[in-house]
Amino acid sequence: MAMAMMRKRFSFVCSSSSAEEDSASLYGSAPIPATDPPSEQEHPYASLLCCHRVQDSLLSSNSSFTGYRGILNWIIILLVLTHAHLFLENFIQHGFLIDVQKVLEHLIEDNCNWPSVNLILAANMFAVAALLLERSQEKGMLSPTSAHHLHLTNLGLLLLFPAAVIIHEPTISTGGAFFSLWFYTALGMKLYSYQETNRWYRHTHQPETDKNVSVAHTANNEHLTFQDLYYFLVAPTLCYQRDFPRTPKVRINKLLHRLLEMVIVIQIMVGIVQQWIEPIFQRSENSFSIMDITMRVEHLVGLVAPTHFLWLLFFFLSHSYLNFCAELLRFADRHFYADWWNATTLITFWKNWNIPYQKWCHRHVYARLVEKNVPPSRAELLVFLMSAALCEYLIALPLHSCRLCIFLMMVFELLVAVFLGNYFQGNYGNGLVWLCLLLGPPLAVTTYFHDHYISLPHHHHHSSSSPLASDQGHPSTVFLQPH
Repeated sequence: MAMAMMRKRFSFVCSSSSAEEDSASLYGSAPIPATDPPSEQEHPYASLLCCHRVQDSLLSSNSSFTGYRGILNWIIILLVLTHAHLFLENFIQHGFLIDVQKVLEHLIEDNCNWPSVNLILAANMFAVAALLLERSQEKGMLSPTSAHHLHLTNLGLLLLFPAAVIIHEPTISTGGAFFSLWFYTALGMKLYSYQETNRWYRHTHQPETDKNVSVAHTANNEHLTFQDLYYFLVAPTLCYQRDFPRTPKVRINKLLHRLLEMVIVIQIMVGIVQQWIEPIFQRSENSFSIMDITMRVEHLVGLVAPTHFLWLLFFFLSHSYLNFCAELLRFADRHFYADWWNATTLITFWKNWNIPYQKWCHRHVYARLVEKNVPPSRAELLVFLMSAALCEYLIALPLHSCRLCIFLMMVFELLVAVFLGNYFQGNYGNGLVWLCLLLGPPLAVTTYFHDHYISLPHHHHHSSSSPLASDQGHPSTVFLQPH
């Protein structure tokens, strides 16, 4: 009888409300109500007797544990050490290949003509034209319909002008062509938002009396200034509004920090391109379109890692640049991206990784299509196809090569998201997203640069004179050596 009483007493010592709560979380049921404690005095070794309670393993799906920072640090160190080994092999095999002069060759244009610089300076004509059209419309000199048609004409010329110059101007550099085209594309989006948002502002002010008309016109004219327009054009956003949120002051330390980040990231990107990617390009004699399937797969596998690192660095460079501009202009809305790295679906990734562009698409394309009775699902599809075509345009045109690889790869990813989304959820969905990032559009973009590199006149001369060639002068041995 005494032993039974002791067992009963000890069993109560180890029962607690926390254990009941843990049991409820583990088995997904309501906690068992606690019984009244016995009248006996608590055991003096209660804390030592009770060493077990109901709880989940930290790595199980039921656990609410989120402290994975140590694992992340371990993965980062492991990746650095692994790829440091690859870089060491690369240096032993190829030597030091980083040459800033080669980078400048793709940026500096011949004979001090600088067509890309002239192209960017000419963009002021389209911005001033948009402002004058808004002022004319505000003063009643143009009807809303006529002003809208003139705005669309201005935007159409803005999109055609850089394309025509890039195609027909032989002296424009590759880097200048890229920068000019991306600049004009962003400018076109900004000016479209500028004219449409001002039209919305006018529709919100429909005064009835002459006094209210003059007050509304005065308020609108205060914002139709060069200062307001050019602040919007250089601000890190694509969507116009009056009175952007502003920070109290410019933090010089943050400004210098972002500038230093951009300088370091650009140097690392140049090193990856010249030391890692270019030797793989040098082993190619043909473009991807006519390359043997075995050689094509070999090159693509070798390009997966450097291309992915380059894409991640480009994202971080965008982060630094946008925050640099925001700090310089005291622009307070710095929600440039969400946690796309945690996305469990490709659709979530597309919505989170470029917030300014997504805001513009939702505000000026998706919402307008839905207003015109287009089903939301079809409107989303049209926005996605427009984005895929825009990516193809921005990469293919400066390289004078259009094979629709990027567009088709993005459409393929859409099919993967639609048909496999229900099978890959949670962590598996996130793994699928990262797999598509490794083997998706960034790799397709690299094939365009590969074929552009192959078409350069110095490629075959560089391959034949490379120190990788054998002493017998057979340049073919260069392409047989492993990377």
